Amino acid sequence: MVTPTPQLEDDPARRRQRLHDALATALEPTDLEIFDDSAQHVGHAGAREGGHFRVRVVSHRFVGLAVRERHRLVYDAVAGLMGCGVHALSIDARTPAQE
Repeated sequence: MVTPTPQLEDDPARRRQRLHDALATALEPTDLEIFDDSAQHVGHAGAREGGHFRVRVVSHRFVGLAVRERHRLVYDAVAGLMGCGVHALSIDARTPAQE
């Protein structure tokens, strides 16, 4: 059986929306901000694999977790987008108490 190759999402607004939807579904955030920093990375070889994003996620799911574990939850949520819409992700993951 042949596994289909994921398609790169070329529309920046659609990439951002897919990222938002994946994070919102998996983490049920009380606050979610997504910043597209792709313009700062034009010409970077990895830019062909998708955009460069910064995310700020506030979620009860992060309570009691170390930073590394929080980041793992975020990366797990967006795994399907990595390399086909998202190339790089900078994460600020907080609990509601850290607001």
